[in-house]
Amino acid sequence: MGLVMNVKVKRIYDQPDKTDGYRILVDRLWPRGMKKERASIDLWLKDIAPSHELRKWFSHERQRWPEFKDRYFQELRKKSDSVELIREKAKRGKVTLVYGAKDEQFNNAVCLREFIYTDD
Repeated sequence: MGLVMNVKVKRIYDQPDKTDGYRILVDRLWPRGMKKERASIDLWLKDIAPSHELRKWFSHERQRWPEFKDRYFQELRKKSDSVELIREKAKRGKVTLVYGAKDEQFNNAVCLREFIYTDD
């Protein structure tokens, strides 16, 4: 799939940039301390975020990352409409999956981006 270059991930606390393209917040909860105007979000896809139970279980503990990915991928397979929406946006231009987590390597947006490219 030729989408790899069209989808990136970025913390919501980083400055929005015109190279971000279409910005999609992929967290269930609005990030603390972030004003909606400053966030510059085009779409908030709450339902594509990990379930409350999975998010609490993961608790950003890196040793749980492989199992988190497996469980989140299972959840994402049941959210094909939202996943397809992101793929369609990416076919038309740049998309940035925006998240609030502190960890830039192990978070749901990184996992979602991988899912978009590997699961058809």
